[in-house]
Amino acid sequence: MTSSLHNPVFITGATGFIGSHIARHYLTNGHSVMGLFRPQNGYGMLADVADQITWFEGDVLDIPSLEIAIQPDADVIHAAAVVSFVPKDRDRMEQINVEGTANVVNVCLKTGVRKLGFVSSVAAIGRPLAKSGDITSPLPIDESQKWVDSPNNSAYAKSKYRAELEVWRGIAEGLNAVMVNPSVVLGVGDWSRSSLQLIKYVYDERPFYPAGLVNYVDVLDVTNALVELMQSDITAERFILNGGTIPYRSLLEQIAAVLGKRPPSMRIPPVLTRLLWPIEAVRAWLLDKSPLITRETARSASSLYAYNGRKIEQVIDFQYRPLSDTLQRVADALKRPPDEL
Repeated sequence: MTSSLHNPVFITGATGFIGSHIARHYLTNGHSVMGLFRPQNGYGMLADVADQITWFEGDVLDIPSLEIAIQPDADVIHAAAVVSFVPKDRDRMEQINVEGTANVVNVCLKTGVRKLGFVSSVAAIGRPLAKSGDITSPLPIDESQKWVDSPNNSAYAKSKYRAELEVWRGIAEGLNAVMVNPSVVLGVGDWSRSSLQLIKYVYDERPFYPAGLVNYVDVLDVTNALVELMQSDITAERFILNGGTIPYRSLLEQIAAVLGKRPPSMRIPPVLTRLLWPIEAVRAWLLDKSPLITRETARSASSLYAYNGRKIEQVIDFQYRPLSDTLQRVADALKRPPDEL
């Protein structure tokens, strides 16, 4: 089942943050890369190499486009997803994250692909209610954690959990597949979207930091781990990808140091965060804008979980990059003026 340069690679979400890094990796290593494309969205981070990729117009909800694009014996990377903690996006997440994954799995089964690699999230593992814990002794979570219904699980988490169930269903029906569950992914990309908003937040010298912990991983580590797993004989497994767990304050201070910015210095206690999100929800509704803080992001920013990402090191030759290297790479790439970030 080992991959070779002759295996074409089809990537959903290829123009996104993680998907674009995966696409570049495969291109660099001589693979034929294909991806889905919606003209209104452009080529994203792949604009400079778009002519090296075979594009198929469509999306994961468009089954005929998937049937045309996914070829027999191909490697398929499913990285397309909606990441949001805004209530109005819940139906869209259910469609793209769950129904879209089911479509990809079904077409892979029908077509007879070599292997499917699914980019999931640590959110899909679930966040049980912590009976105790503080910032020095967080609740540890690894791949053995069973999903439990909990107020700490966001709508996004539930959608990714149900998406994983579709992949497991495909595996039960004979599909070779492997899953990765990254934590907060850092790297060079669009600073106005997803987890990279942390970079923009520090760049703008915002004064506040949350009281909880953050789990992080380099986007290059996510890419390398998934590609290595795809080229291995490993199947029917999932792997947490997490390079470390530190207080939000420490992460934001380190980002500020490499950017030459003033770090946040005012701690927001969890009780205050819980009071702020309803006020922000009203403000956003009145201004017809997305809220800066939601109930789900308030809970996440105050969380005390530590994800164990060491299983991956036991099955492939893999080592996480130091956080300092990741942040320096981000700083080196951050040369555009603030109005372009």
